[in-house]
Amino acid sequence: MKRCVIFDLDGTLCDTSGDLIAAANAAFAMRGHAIRLDPAGSEDRATALRGGRAMLRLGFSRAGEVDESEVDAGYRPLLDAYERDICRHTSFYPGAVEAVRRLRDRGDAVGICTNKPEGLAEQLMAALGARDLFDSLVGADRLAVRKPRPEHLAESVREAGGDMARAVLIGDTITDRRTALAAGVPCILVSFAPAGASVADLDPDAVLDDYGDLDRVLDRVLG
Repeated sequence: MKRCVIFDLDGTLCDTSGDLIAAANAAFAMRGHAIRLDPAGSEDRATALRGGRAMLRLGFSRAGEVDESEVDAGYRPLLDAYERDICRHTSFYPGAVEAVRRLRDRGDAVGICTNKPEGLAEQLMAALGARDLFDSLVGADRLAVRKPRPEHLAESVREAGGDMARAVLIGDTITDRRTALAAGVPCILVSFAPAGASVADLDPDAVLDDYGDLDRVLDRVLG
């Protein structure tokens, strides 16, 4: 039975924080707020990888009490701004593309399971010229549930032609860890996203410090 390697997208395969923060700042401006997030700030970058609403809440929290109606009102402008300029600052983490190609060369199934809206994830992968490297791509709006619910990961594995008995999830946050636990599959967390070495505290099956080590780590986790 072939192995199935499923990746989270933001903060795992790609550093998307710069474009996400730019979109949040555009949304704040469109709504008439002077709030701005800092693309160089570690807290802001980490929050960006948790999604649009998390960024809006962070910005509003710095200006006072968070009004959820303002978060709701800013979300669509944020998505629109992101869609217009989705790949100005985004890039794959070093070695990620080469690691995925090695997996494919050895016959592994490879997919993406992300809480990013699927249309935006498809657009980003196409802009990066990498969509054909992945057998599946399942976004937040594909199902009625999303990570950390296990169905989201199971759909990624199924679409990739894999089997949950030989699957692994590679991510960068507690959401990915909880998803893997709920699905009963091993979890590898990367240490090069904003959360850094603290991912080890989430007790993953392995920590990946560099994509050059992925083959060795997968062999240890999946065999």
